[in-house]
Amino acid sequence: MLFLCVKLVFRKNGSFTSQHIHDSQAMRERGIHCVMDQDREMRRKSRFAVKERA
Repeated sequence: MLFLCVKLVFRKNGSFTSQHIHDSQAMRERGIHCVMDQDREMRRKSRFAVKERA
């Protein structure tokens, strides 16, 4: 636990960076999205997909 908090303790305004895929520049450049976005995209493309409720 101590090693996980080193950045928070020793840096001014230290914080953990976001671990979400949509916040990663490298993932966006490769066209990789989170599973929820991929599912939503495939549902829009497929005529046989189950429609989402709004």
